[in-house]
Amino acid sequence: MKILSIESSCDETAAAVTEGRQVLSSVVASQVEEHKLYGGVVPEIASRRHAEAVAGVCRQAVEEAGCTLDDIGAVAVTYAPGLIGALLVGVNFAKGLALSLNKPLIPVHHLRAHIAANYIAHPDLEPPFLCLLVSGGNSLIVEVLDYTHFRVIGRTRDDAAGECFDKSARAMGMPYPGGVHLDKIADAGNPDAYRLPRPTVDGSPYDFSFSGLKTAVVNLIHSASQKGMEVNVPDLSACLRRRVCDMLLENTLLAARDCGLDKIVLAGGVSANSELRRRMGDSCKKAGYALWYPPLSLCGDNAAMVGAQAFYEYAAGHLAGQGLNAAATMPIEHPTF
Repeated sequence: MKILSIESSCDETAAAVTEGRQVLSSVVASQVEEHKLYGGVVPEIASRRHAEAVAGVCRQAVEEAGCTLDDIGAVAVTYAPGLIGALLVGVNFAKGLALSLNKPLIPVHHLRAHIAANYIAHPDLEPPFLCLLVSGGNSLIVEVLDYTHFRVIGRTRDDAAGECFDKSARAMGMPYPGGVHLDKIADAGNPDAYRLPRPTVDGSPYDFSFSGLKTAVVNLIHSASQKGMEVNVPDLSACLRRRVCDMLLENTLLAARDCGLDKIVLAGGVSANSELRRRMGDSCKKAGYALWYPPLSLCGDNAAMVGAQAFYEYAAGHLAGQGLNAAATMPIEHPTF
């Protein structure tokens, strides 16, 4: 069955046609250049751009898949979590389209979709496995019991890893999206040049806390400025990248050992980080774990991953009616719609 999927949770308007794990087309209309003017995503602007682009990207996705709307068996849409105004554009368009086509409507949780990006890239990957899901808004260690059942092992108590990267990069003068630029600049830096804290959460060895680390970077920059000194941006970038990766790797490997899982998956926008991919690969090889992560083209928001997860949600009978609403927050374990 061909599924037309829609993604509009942040600043990418995307549509794709998938069949199982196979991607027949994937179209993404990015708003990055516009949001660069403001140093980050402006929710109202994002919502307006989604409204302008959603019909066009859906039309293009169907055309590039070599089919027509008559060939579409179901419509899927990201309904949570994300920017509420942005989500509402996609959800309402999808509801109208499903109603007009008289086709089932499949609601998809955004974080579940990020995990499903790996199903597209790795046809042999099957649950159960442990997933480190890291992005600009979320940082979770998730036990994927099967395709639609999840158990959160660890989570951030404050900022997400991607937010720590982005806001620190902005404080260092890098353009939006900062995490991508920081990763590149860090390659030329000395990761031992600055001492940064390694925050932990007492009594919760799998949980993360990135707020203090971000604050330490900002304070270091402000202190240097007050003294008339300059911060070495490549060095500080390298130190921050290493510290964040230290935290992500240590907690994930500890959770894998304690849960008895030998399959680890990376997902989310921060899974594109070069040091995280390299060091996780080295650590898994040393520990005898299998590691999967998506290609860079599937790390960011896209609708192909929504379609891949929608396939399994449909098989599990997770359908929605015209009463489907968007939600800015929603746990990955027990989504409601």
